[in-house]
Amino acid sequence: MDSLTHIAIGACIGEAFFEKGFGKKAMLWGALAQSIPDIDFITNLWMKTPEALLAHRGFTHSILFAFLIIPIFALLAEKIHRPHNISFKNWLLFFGVAVFVHLFLDAFNNYGIGWFEPLSHQRFSFNVIYVADPFFSFFPILALAILLYKHRLDPMRTFWWKLGLYFPLIYLSYTVINKIKINEVVEQNLSIRKLPFNRYLTTPAPLQNWLWYVVIESDLGYQIGYYSLFDQSSKIQLHYFPKNHALAINLDNDESYQKLVRFSHHYYTLEMQNGQHIFNDLRFGQTFGWQNPSGNFVFHYILTKPQENAMIIQRGRFSNWNKSQMIYFFKRVFGRSNLRLK
Repeated sequence: MDSLTHIAIGACIGEAFFEKGFGKKAMLWGALAQSIPDIDFITNLWMKTPEALLAHRGFTHSILFAFLIIPIFALLAEKIHRPHNISFKNWLLFFGVAVFVHLFLDAFNNYGIGWFEPLSHQRFSFNVIYVADPFFSFFPILALAILLYKHRLDPMRTFWWKLGLYFPLIYLSYTVINKIKINEVVEQNLSIRKLPFNRYLTTPAPLQNWLWYVVIESDLGYQIGYYSLFDQSSKIQLHYFPKNHALAINLDNDESYQKLVRFSHHYYTLEMQNGQHIFNDLRFGQTFGWQNPSGNFVFHYILTKPQENAMIIQRGRFSNWNKSQMIYFFKRVFGRSNLRLK
């Protein structure tokens, strides 16, 4: 999830635990506890991009880190707020819920999270919700704004923290149902069209949960397409991309390349552009891929020019969006797949 959503959910958790008069201090603690796993962003200050990609949502998003940081927060809060009638057990429970909710939510988008770092480098990603989904975030952020405004003893505070927590939970459950439906459509296509495949990936296109991005892997390449839950046909329009992994013949000992492969969960292609080796991580989709099936991939790393790879995960994601593009996108979301941009 994005940082603002984590802050809002953490504040609502704080209000839920200490709604009877503890004031807005609990909201602050909740926001801090929800945000602390993302402290790994500072690794960008000294790490090279491939290392920083793996460091993010690595150890600070692990269960081990949670068990280390939760008692530290509890001890700090217990000491700062003396005298009080809150047991240390309740402090631990509060911070435990706040931190583990962060780790739970981050596993639902496509970046991946290292729950078992440093014992295991396996990344978990359920690919259920886009990292910034306004339909998920709206009510927690609204609840945060209203709770900050209202008096700490206002009886309506209970309604707002419940709205800020229950609605995202309901929406998240809805996205899981959508994921199941999309996977059923993909498997139907694989069966009816007898497509060779090793595995497939489905994840939402930006900012919503109805248009989904589909990647089907075979031995030599990937079939990639987009499918909306509102599409009238169950057939997914697919476009083929070769893996081109043979281009890595001189990269087997390249540490950056190996880290990128691990980060991509092996969903990647290689290509040559203007004499440069380009690494594409397919999990993050394409620039306007729902309109241009052969569009560039959002995540592309120039292996031969590592200094030009800052902020690569969303490279060009929204830079060329305009009114016409937005109209096309939202029409495509709602099943209008035969449109042409004017």
